[in-house]
Amino acid sequence: MNPVNANIFKNIPDQLPEELIECIFKRDNIQIERIISQGHITPAGQWYDQDWDEWIMLLQGEATLLYEKDRQTFHLIAGDYLLIPAHTRHRVEWTPPGLHTIWLAAHLR
Repeated sequence: MNPVNANIFKNIPDQLPEELIECIFKRDNIQIERIISQGHITPAGQWYDQDWDEWIMLLQGEATLLYEKDRQTFHLIAGDYLLIPAHTRHRVEWTPPGLHTIWLAAHLR
């Protein structure tokens, strides 16, 4: 487990060949992650389909998410948050390539 006292905006690599996903807190029914994207999207044809609710907040940058069922899109900017109910198939359609997009994700099991 990471230190109790840390900063979500620190220790970010300049270049990210892949999206960076770090668990920063975990207990029995919750896991909190810091996710950093830099132009990363969900690979073509892939969808996230989780057995649990996921609450996300965009702390920095921008992103566009897409729900498969109703093709609803969400364009998120810093400060926006969204609850993704369990088994809601979704994907990240866009994050800006020249900017670190920082997410806070809470997986509620």
